[in-house]
Amino acid sequence: HQDKEDDALIGVRSTALLFGRNTKAWLVLFYGLTLLGFVIALMSAGAGWPAWIGLLATLVLLGWQIAVLDIHDAPQCLSLFRFNHVVGAVLFAGLVLAIPFA
Repeated sequence: HQDKEDDALIGVRSTALLFGRNTKAWLVLFYGLTLLGFVIALMSAGAGWPAWIGLLATLVLLGWQIAVLDIHDAPQCLSLFRFNHVVGAVLFAGLVLAIPFA
């Protein structure tokens, strides 16, 4: 949403413009499907408990992002977008720490 004014000005069909005020609902759907995919993958792989802890922490971080998101605050949107590297690092750390338990 941080670029939606620019997107509209130059005619880019961005998801920010497409989702509009329903952005949080779409994020819940996409984050939920992503987490479901990880649950299936971890179950299929017989992943150890550190991977599950990492996934739980990822769920908490994504939920926090949705809870605090203000789609009308462009600097906050950018900050939350950039924070996703932390979310990815937490998930990755859980997977790496689970290797000895595989």
